[in-house]
Amino acid sequence: MVNSGRREGSCGNNFYFYVQDTLSFSLKKKIRSVGRNDKKILEHQFGRDDGKGVHFGHGTRKWNPRMAPYISAKRKGIHIINLTRTARFLAEACDLVFDAASRGKQFLIVGTKNKAADSVARAAIKARCHYVNKKWLGGMLTNWYTTETRLHKFRDLRTEQKTGRLNRLPKRDAAVLKRQLSHLQTYLGGIKYMTGLPDIVIIVDQQEEYTALRECITLGIPTICLIDTNCDPDLADISIPANDDAIASIRLILNKLVFAICGVVLATKF
Repeated sequence: MVNSGRREGSCGNNFYFYVQDTLSFSLKKKIRSVGRNDKKILEHQFGRDDGKGVHFGHGTRKWNPRMAPYISAKRKGIHIINLTRTARFLAEACDLVFDAASRGKQFLIVGTKNKAADSVARAAIKARCHYVNKKWLGGMLTNWYTTETRLHKFRDLRTEQKTGRLNRLPKRDAAVLKRQLSHLQTYLGGIKYMTGLPDIVIIVDQQEEYTALRECITLGIPTICLIDTNCDPDLADISIPANDDAIASIRLILNKLVFAICGVVLATKF
């Protein structure tokens, strides 16, 4: 498992300058390089905020004391998240996913609450990752044999539907199988191509996805977790403090991670 000890890290934010650089043999090096100003760029972007509300935490009555180092102030009964910490750990997470993607590792993005579901699906599809955005089925990872059996059933039903075999069955039988297919699509559609346990799991909202996080901890799967002021920063390998209720905030964090993953594809082309 990735060392949970916090270290200074920085994301290859040279990603932002792809289109400005001359495409050459040195592009891979530029993408992977870690600049001293990377964290300052992130801090500046978060500081502008653009209405994303990344810095807004929960009410001061609903907080986890372990989040104290990640809180910079209190304002109108709300904790304000320290964006310097956000930038630091997001940069570290970008480093981790870039390195993992360059080695062909598989990612799973989990975020099932309504505000996160669409952003999770879009980010995962863009980065060609697996995702769960409807409901986490208990044992999805720890009881992988059962999950794999369901996935085989799901693939078989999809094949039967595509070939038109379902339409040739009696209406009652076809209706039953179509309901099963719909149910499997809803809960397993995002992992239909997953053939084994993921190498890294990215979790949006620690409290909402606590079961998924515990399964990852049990199996020793490294986790990157978006945490608000009511969460425990010590549970995940890399915890990114940020507003986990605002859609724009969730999208911003996911976009940074996806950009780091996709950056490997660009780097290997040159």
